[in-house]
Amino acid sequence: MQDTKERHGSAPLAWLFRAVLLLLAAVVAAGALTPKAWAAGTEDTRCVIPLGQAVGIKLFAQGVLVVGLSDISTDQGLASPAKACGLQEGDVITHINDEKVSSIEEVQTILQDSNGQELELSVLRDQACLEVTTRAAQCSADGAYKLGAWIRDSMAGIGTLTFVEPATGLFGTLGHGINDVDTAELMKLQSGAITPASVSNIVKGMDGRPGELRGAFASGEDLGTLFANTECGVFGHFNDPQSLTGQAIPVATPQQVHEGSATILANIVGSTVEEYSVEIQKVCRDASDTRDLVLKVTDPRLLEQTGGIVQGMSGSPILQDGRLVGAVTHVLIDHADRGYGIFAQRMLEAAESN
Repeated sequence: MQDTKERHGSAPLAWLFRAVLLLLAAVVAAGALTPKAWAAGTEDTRCVIPLGQAVGIKLFAQGVLVVGLSDISTDQGLASPAKACGLQEGDVITHINDEKVSSIEEVQTILQDSNGQELELSVLRDQACLEVTTRAAQCSADGAYKLGAWIRDSMAGIGTLTFVEPATGLFGTLGHGINDVDTAELMKLQSGAITPASVSNIVKGMDGRPGELRGAFASGEDLGTLFANTECGVFGHFNDPQSLTGQAIPVATPQQVHEGSATILANIVGSTVEEYSVEIQKVCRDASDTRDLVLKVTDPRLLEQTGGIVQGMSGSPILQDGRLVGAVTHVLIDHADRGYGIFAQRMLEAAESN
């Protein structure tokens, strides 16, 4: 059994939480803005360009994430140094012997060079910093030194770019965070980027079976760099905001959002963005999580092509009364034409707090 586990967005995330599905296709601390602050509104209206463009999202973890533990066959029998020193799924190894590690290859090199000597691991668990000591075990099958820990250093997938602020280049996407597919832990971001993407195929959604947008992204061309992966979205800085030709519109306060007709911008074919009609059925200004809006797709074109809301549409901008009010985030598993959204203002507040 290998000591590393790499899954770079080769399969869609099926992380179920009650009756909803996070909509980051091909992979997978609520915002600090309180209802009281929302009630007060903001003095200055922020203006952003709503996009709805499909993008590739590449995320490289802060350290390496432990996604599983296993036993190693040695000449002395089964051993698991990771288990013995107390490592747990969800831990992030940031240093080995005071040497910073950020990739699987770096960990492998240090383990082989150790020749079974004592190793000191610096570990992040939740918000606590831990130090543990262990020795890598030599595998009898291939002679390699291993910890008995499956680790991951990166994730990638396709999502939707929600907005770019032309004045600053700030962008937001997804409307939810990127979580590890094995541990469900929010990936701690070290670096990352967004790249151009194109949608090539649609798996139509049905009640009880969410659909999916499938496509590819250009790995050699970055549109912007990431600086935060949060429960309210993934944020970064766009490389050339002046190249965008869309019209900037105000960001709505939660008090300006209301039940009734609205639209979303979505990229479901190639790189073409279309506007589709939806209905905001409920506004939850006191939501304890990020499900601020309940919406239903009413556009016959979108219903025909996708069945409603599908994986990959996460981050699609929601527009109402000439304002950006939010972004699509979840689909209701049992109702493919319905889903949840997050307030755009909540996304901006989360970006600014990071």
